[in-house]
Amino acid sequence: MIRTITVLCCFFISIGLNAQSDEAVLKKIYSTSLTNGKSYDWLNHLSNQIGSRLSGSLGAERAVAYTKEELETLGIDKVWLQPVMVPKWVRGAKEYAYLETEPGKTNTINICALGGSVATPSLGIKAHIVEVKNFEELEALGKTNIEGKIVFYNRPMQTDLISTFDAYGGCVNQRYQGAIEASKYGAIAVIVRSMNLRLDDLPHTGSMTYNDLPVEKRIPAAAISTNDAEILSTMLLLDKNIKLYFKQNCKQLADVQSYNVIGEITGSEFPEEYMVVGGHLDSWDLGDGSHDDGAGVVQSMDVLRLLKKSGIKPKRSIRVVLFMNEENGLRGGNKYAEEAKQKKEKHVFALESDAGGFSPRGFSFDCSDANFNQVLSWEPLFKPYLIHYFEKGGSGADVGPLKTEKNVLAGLRPDSQRYFDYHHASNDTFDAVNKRELELGAATMTALVYLFDKYGVKNN
Repeated sequence: MIRTITVLCCFFISIGLNAQSDEAVLKKIYSTSLTNGKSYDWLNHLSNQIGSRLSGSLGAERAVAYTKEELETLGIDKVWLQPVMVPKWVRGAKEYAYLETEPGKTNTINICALGGSVATPSLGIKAHIVEVKNFEELEALGKTNIEGKIVFYNRPMQTDLISTFDAYGGCVNQRYQGAIEASKYGAIAVIVRSMNLRLDDLPHTGSMTYNDLPVEKRIPAAAISTNDAEILSTMLLLDKNIKLYFKQNCKQLADVQSYNVIGEITGSEFPEEYMVVGGHLDSWDLGDGSHDDGAGVVQSMDVLRLLKKSGIKPKRSIRVVLFMNEENGLRGGNKYAEEAKQKKEKHVFALESDAGGFSPRGFSFDCSDANFNQVLSWEPLFKPYLIHYFEKGGSGADVGPLKTEKNVLAGLRPDSQRYFDYHHASNDTFDAVNKRELELGAATMTALVYLFDKYGVKNN
């Protein structure tokens, strides 16, 4: 009798939900997130009890176990781990650097090794400095002016661009490729201005590459804080003979096994059509990765919880995927897409949150015109929540490998003006995340998932 009553209650709840307007459903989603959200508590534990989660680290291993356990408490249909081999790079002892204007006269500066860099010799490196803004200036100087010196890349993020991600994209190549380009001309190391729009004393790390350069030809690469980049540039104008000393102790170890964490609500009508929502579980080792990308992880987890709490039974299978190794390899995103292809799974939609836990402004979409026009028809539903930004463009690095001609990829777009104050730096910590902003992001993601699940993806 009790089972019959339970079934009938669920039936009438379902009937009631289906009878509600989309406006009412979205209102319930936002209300539930803001009054009974879980993302902030999850982030508190992830940041303050576990901390940084660089691929291959103990923190990453603990984060996998924690998020899997929390997903299991939600009562969703499936939770599992997907094995993936990831790189293991360790920073070692804290870096040290100074500027020497004359023997015995030095000024300490703030640096950090770039992710993937080799170490300096055990006694460090000291040499004259060559400042450049781009690779063209490097080429113009040539080997004669660069050999045996440290190249200082000092191209700032463009401050008059409203999209800070455009500003980031305009200068990040000096960080990623700077070492390999400088090594062509005989440089013995590189120092790169931090990818940061404000002036402060915090160096920002990030990935870099040597491509296929033999190990013995690789040169150390470090980031310098924006304040110290300004000081160094000014000093070089006054005296070309100053020297830079730095020492770093990083090391690349053998790959280790880690995991993507996956949870699923199985679809009631189209269980073989998959919709993914996710963020990356790994972070850099400075700070605790609260904005990048702890926020995206807990928001994605909360999407499944909010769907259940709001009484929404998805037509399609909704998966949360917490990707491992976005920061220095993208192994998790590639592994998930590879296995999905092998299993011939039909992924119709994927949404990524990897732009911080700030106030949501909307989404960018990688999709057909027909699907984008459908999104534009939903703008009035989002307007009461001040979500106005709907643009065609990129989605996210981890969901990118899932792209087909027919599916829809999307990226949550929070307000980005403060994001690069924290990105890859030691101040990317829990206290920098606002609870309400984080919960608004989780609700906004849930709303978009609900609408695409209800109305489907356009095939023309």
